[in-house]
Amino acid sequence: MAPKPQRKKTLKRGKTKPTLPVREEEEPLNMESMGHPEIYPLVLTTMTQEIFDCRVDEDVTDDQPYKLIRKEDILADFENRAAVSDFYPVKKIVQEYPGDELLLVYDKDFKYGLNFYLIGTEEGKENYLNPPEVPEEQEEYKEYIPEDVYIYKPPVSKPWVSLGSEKEIEEESVKESTKQVTYMISRKRSDFGASVKFSDQNASTVKDAYIECTAYPDKNFTLKQLERDVGMQAVPQIRDTSTQTRWAYPKNATTQYYPREFSEEEKDTLGQSKTLTEFLNNVSISVEIALQQNEIMNTFMDDWKSLAEEEGTFGDKTDTHLKEYQSFTDLHNLAEKMITCICWHPVVCGLIAVSVAVRLSFEERVHFSGKLLLQPSLILFWSFSDPIHPQLMLESPDDIFCFKFCPSDPNIIAGGCMNGQIVMWDITAHADRIENIKAGGNRSKKVTLKPMFLLEPDSNKEAMYIRQCAVSSIENGHRKVITDIHWLPDTFEINRLGSVFENRSGISCQLVTCSADCTICFWDIRPQKALSSQPPAEKKKEESIEIPFDLPSTFLHLDLSWKPLSKIRLSKGETTLDHCPTKLSLGEDNLLYKAQAKKPVSLYSVHDGAVHTVQRSPFYEDIILTIGGWNVAIWKEGVTTGPLLQSSCAPKRYTSGHWSLTRPGLFYVGREDGSIDIWDLLEKTHEPAQSQNICITAITCVKPWAFSAKQQLIAIADYYGTLHILEIPWTLSHPSSNEVGNFRLCRFMSSDAAEAYFASSISHYFEREVKHLEYVEQRKKIREQEKKEMDLELEKKKIKTYQKSKERLETELKTDYDDYLELEKSTLIRLGLIKVEETGSHVEMM
Repeated sequence: MAPKPQRKKTLKRGKTKPTLPVREEEEPLNMESMGHPEIYPLVLTTMTQEIFDCRVDEDVTDDQPYKLIRKEDILADFENRAAVSDFYPVKKIVQEYPGDELLLVYDKDFKYGLNFYLIGTEEGKENYLNPPEVPEEQEEYKEYIPEDVYIYKPPVSKPWVSLGSEKEIEEESVKESTKQVTYMISRKRSDFGASVKFSDQNASTVKDAYIECTAYPDKNFTLKQLERDVGMQAVPQIRDTSTQTRWAYPKNATTQYYPREFSEEEKDTLGQSKTLTEFLNNVSISVEIALQQNEIMNTFMDDWKSLAEEEGTFGDKTDTHLKEYQSFTDLHNLAEKMITCICWHPVVCGLIAVSVAVRLSFEERVHFSGKLLLQPSLILFWSFSDPIHPQLMLESPDDIFCFKFCPSDPNIIAGGCMNGQIVMWDITAHADRIENIKAGGNRSKKVTLKPMFLLEPDSNKEAMYIRQCAVSSIENGHRKVITDIHWLPDTFEINRLGSVFENRSGISCQLVTCSADCTICFWDIRPQKALSSQPPAEKKKEESIEIPFDLPSTFLHLDLSWKPLSKIRLSKGETTLDHCPTKLSLGEDNLLYKAQAKKPVSLYSVHDGAVHTVQRSPFYEDIILTIGGWNVAIWKEGVTTGPLLQSSCAPKRYTSGHWSLTRPGLFYVGREDGSIDIWDLLEKTHEPAQSQNICITAITCVKPWAFSAKQQLIAIADYYGTLHILEIPWTLSHPSSNEVGNFRLCRFMSSDAAEAYFASSISHYFEREVKHLEYVEQRKKIREQEKKEMDLELEKKKIKTYQKSKERLETELKTDYDDYLELEKSTLIRLGLIKVEETGSHVEMM
């Protein structure tokens, strides 16, 4: 076929032929990866379909989805549209095609990704137009032959076969698994219909400040997890190691040398010298001593490692976390109880006593009062030798919220009940289980006791219940729960009038208690003189009372007739509510030979909740720690301007706290989320130095105990009745050299030396805070004086204004009016509303 003659095209002068974009020829894309190398997918636009008469649903349909296109037409489209042609991607295939017509197939289902595809070989075109017949044995491979007819086969019902799905549906169904919560709101009958008085509050104070009540997880119940998806993957462990020395250019190096020796002549000369002989005679004795010491001890021993091993018996100095030592849980009494008070035995090592109470509110106690009478109220004695069985169980008529050992006799125990009664126990008859009393010992003196952990655990498996030997009179005592109880020291005592005087007997025989009924009571365990004046008939009646065989007669004179020696009721202060005492702290020096005040000397509103901890520092008698609500405060006795330290609001409410026994600047604070905040004033004063989680519920009590000079333990009780014993690390139990030196050495130093040493101790922090409070107080006074002077100056200015004469006021008013008329005239002239003649003063209105 001869090539067609090319037509010459001329362009108008001044115009150029528009050039089409030149597209580089690329390798055509075929379906070789799918087993069809002869198929080339294409995208044909609507214009291309109209040029080649292959319009969708008109020229190509489902019945005939293909079109034969002449090769010449495609080449002509290349000349007319060049790279714009939709067949340009297969230009090379079209040019090399041997036949005259190419097969174009409409790909309705986009089997090959585009709407059309071109078959680039004659064999492929023939196979598509005339497909070969498939033998019968290959009918299962007819996946490439399209099926024209689809036969619908309805589903056939089959019998139900259970595979366990109904159990999964039952487990996934929503059920009420939690107990319904009931709220009861009550108020006093006298408050019904009372008038309400609204007033403004200062938002800057802690008492009236806004406190956000954020959501928190309820610790009273837990959700049981039924199923968990866990993915695991075993991977090899990888370890990276490095060395400090890095050789930039490593190379081998050798050195050859030989020893330098004396010659034979030099050896003979030195051997006969007098100097060498004298030297050997002088050092021979020292060498013999050194050789003997080498035989006795190892000279190559590392002394630093030996020192580290000696102190390492307790723990590493870098460790700052409390370590779990032991825990105690009462498995015999399965009732839901919490621990209310902890007391380490003052003499026996490894013996600790705790009081437990039922976890119920006041309304619930009233509702379940009948059932509570059947449950024993106990104080449990735990020993490290047996963490499962209590050694002793002290019974009480009601739940005990506080108790203390007598300082003069550890076998005497006093406790405060929830109903307001005081209970006394005497465990002298059962002391053989926990102590060995020396022969001829007096009970008023401290006895030598045998540690519990030295006894065999088998001898303490049977717990012994001990009944109380005296209970106070319920009519004459407290009306509500006793929140704190203390034995008065053996240095002073009080009388019925509240006067304090010296205790010459040297035996603690008086108690002080505080209660929620806003009273503080003093009690005396000795027989009163009034008993001797009773009629003989009453004495005989009292002597005829039968005493149970298992109860000692130590406090028989107090049982059910014990009354307080003196009672103090806290009066109402600035608020409309009575001041309810929760904790007491006694100071010996300030109470001797003085009468007690009947009213509070000063009141402070620092804590935003009930105060549950009031404790004096074991190192400074005038430093007091108070914890309540969401903050902590440290006070100095005698400083009435405010606390030395007041923390910000904690994320969780504080529940208990205690000073450290060996570090003056450290104390522990328990929270309601089960964590312990450790405050170190030498490290931080605005926040805790560290926090550690102990349990999942609220902490109720914290009590440290010094086991030895190198080991300390801390007892932590939680709301679920578990007692945790933890070991205090070395860094939290051993003070630094400048932390405790001031109160031990300053009294033996001169004033200048003591002041220099005092500046580097924890006492300097307290003194600095006292000076800061004094400075703040002085600044307040200065500001108040400045404000008074400013108010006085303002009043003087007002008085001067009113003292102006009447003539001066009229003159000023006339001047102001003339200025106004002049301003009005000038404004009208500028607006052109009036006209001023130049020859006279006549004004003409326009």
